[in-house]
Amino acid sequence: MSADLEHIRQVMREADCLYTEAEVEAAIARLGAQITAEMAETNPVVFCVMNGGLIFAGKLLTHLKFPLESSYLHATRYRNQTSGGDLFWKAKPEVSFMDRHVLIIDDILDEGHTLSAIVDFCKHAGARQVHTAVLIDKDHDRKASADLKADYAGLPCVDRYVFGYGMDYKGYWRNAAGIYAVKGL
Repeated sequence: MSADLEHIRQVMREADCLYTEAEVEAAIARLGAQITAEMAETNPVVFCVMNGGLIFAGKLLTHLKFPLESSYLHATRYRNQTSGGDLFWKAKPEVSFMDRHVLIIDDILDEGHTLSAIVDFCKHAGARQVHTAVLIDKDHDRKASADLKADYAGLPCVDRYVFGYGMDYKGYWRNAAGIYAVKGL
């Protein structure tokens, strides 16, 4: 077994559980009901932000009780690191959203640089209106702009490095069934 894999296992052993699987699932169901109530008549295109948004989007989509088109996009600032850099597009949206409502589903609103850049991209490419849904909204004063907020946010989170439900620690533990904070980060 490599030392790196042992470190990854140790991170999980020492992590603090911030939200259990049941708490996360309840938040996703609540968001689904809220989004359904507000967007059911808009014929939206729903984009999952890969890779972090994959689990959240998959679970949230089953709670959206209206017709929609879904696709994905892949933009990142982290590239399997623990701190962000410049925005890097791995896959731009392939479904047309010209004059359509767009719902962007992402794992976390941290500083918001990635989500803000994606929203701007969609607006400049002709979206009628862009909505955002995040599982975790991190509580701190380092947002990309003071007015940056997700339209739909599942759970608030302390300012720590978190993983689980799509969020990763160095590329690992996206599959963790709960939201965990790395010890010391």
